[in-house]
Amino acid sequence: MLTIPHPSAILSPEAVKQLRQFAPEAEKLQELHPVQLQVIHGQHWFKLLVPERFGGLGYTLPEALLLEEGLAWADGATGWTVTLCAGAGWFIGFLDPAIVPTVFNGQAACLAGSGNASGVAKKKGDHYEITGFWSYATGATLATAFTANCTIEEDGRPLKHPDGSPVILSFLFLPGEVAIRKNWQTMGMIATGSQSFSVNGLSVPQSRSFQIDQQHAVLPDPIYQFPFLQLAETTLAVNSSGMAHRFIELCEPLVHSRTNARMITMLEESRMQLEAIRRRFYHLIGVAWEDCIKQQLISTAILQNISHTSRELAGTALLVTHTLYPYCGMQAADPATEINRVWRNLHTASQHSLLISN
Repeated sequence: MLTIPHPSAILSPEAVKQLRQFAPEAEKLQELHPVQLQVIHGQHWFKLLVPERFGGLGYTLPEALLLEEGLAWADGATGWTVTLCAGAGWFIGFLDPAIVPTVFNGQAACLAGSGNASGVAKKKGDHYEITGFWSYATGATLATAFTANCTIEEDGRPLKHPDGSPVILSFLFLPGEVAIRKNWQTMGMIATGSQSFSVNGLSVPQSRSFQIDQQHAVLPDPIYQFPFLQLAETTLAVNSSGMAHRFIELCEPLVHSRTNARMITMLEESRMQLEAIRRRFYHLIGVAWEDCIKQQLISTAILQNISHTSRELAGTALLVTHTLYPYCGMQAADPATEINRVWRNLHTASQHSLLISN
């Protein structure tokens, strides 16, 4: 049987203490607390998918997923912010090498962005003129650079692929080039600061554009040969898993205080249900990663299975919290409690399009 460390085994007790201690204050600030950020920067977590030679951690995908799950177990907003910002940092593998030193220069380097192609980039010689508005950029107020997707126009016409789909490129913006709109108003993940940002008629050189696929990777590390869709799905799914693990822990004393045998049975069944899908998930990741580091093409069947299992893991995390929530009493309904914050964060995260089953 595959043994996967519990999320609580990933972080130091001191890091967990600091991340949790300042989580309520972070909600009031509507962004991560300075102490939480100090922990993140001190551990270089925003650069966990950046190679060591560029000042990052150079984690493998399995290592990154375990860390992100552990962070989400410690504090959902911290885990989500690190996951999304580190995911944007993964784009270092596709950026023009000439601009990498500018973007990743310093401990506080942090990228935020959006996957929606809600901008238009008009090609003007060796530059692009870009106008667009992008929502839900986690960590926007912390970002030292932004990434965004745009459809492309040339000579007044949208560019299309042979199949008729629009040509989409990703672009890199600097903080002074974007306008941030603080419109993040949700019941959970409040501290992620997932604000919107926009540009209007911004001219950027062609070197600021990049394509996110294996064929256009400019760094040789295996992590940049892992397909972006499954990378995104898996990293989001482990956040749900981490938060569900914490919800079960917080639920346990509340259920046991009622000395109800049926409730205790449901608690244990929920724990086993989550762990079973989690083992399958990490087994699949291990198989795919082995192919990746051997420079073998990951089969379509495995990638489809990873996508399905990622959604199943996230769905199971949500299901077990639904099952146990009615037995947690009024503490679970009090916004000032940790169990309520975990519940709100998990349900807000569940609305991400990549976690919704088709």
